[in-house]
Amino acid sequence: MANDRRVARVASLIKREVSQMLMSEIKDDRVGAGMVSVTDVDVSGDLQHAKVFVSIYGTEEARAETMAGLEAATKFVRREIGQRVRLRRTPEILFREDRGVERGTRVLSLINQLSAERGDQSSDEAVNDVDEADVNSDFDVPTATEEVE
Repeated sequence: MANDRRVARVASLIKREVSQMLMSEIKDDRVGAGMVSVTDVDVSGDLQHAKVFVSIYGTEEARAETMAGLEAATKFVRREIGQRVRLRRTPEILFREDRGVERGTRVLSLINQLSAERGDQSSDEAVNDVDEADVNSDFDVPTATEEVE
């Protein structure tokens, strides 16, 4: 088994090479249907399998079409990686769609929506809430003459 540092280095090399292939060398029109970027590569400890996570921007149809194009280009990608990255055995390549960016955008929009709803409260209510919290505080704040232990 390879050590963690080598696995990370191989994953980084595969990520760079697949990104370059996506930009200029994969000729399948389906891959160009949605904007594609490689977000991560997960290489197994024995360097036999590599999961390439891609983020696809576009409609659901464009995503499905792009994933079909990537699946069709898997043999080409593996052959090119075998020529570019010197390994004893070239890992099997699996493309997986990464929806993490989409989920992150959704969470941010929900947070913005909540903050906008809370911002609709009148400023008087917000000030009153703060004043009551200050009055009912259980914290003792030492004065400048008191010594803090």
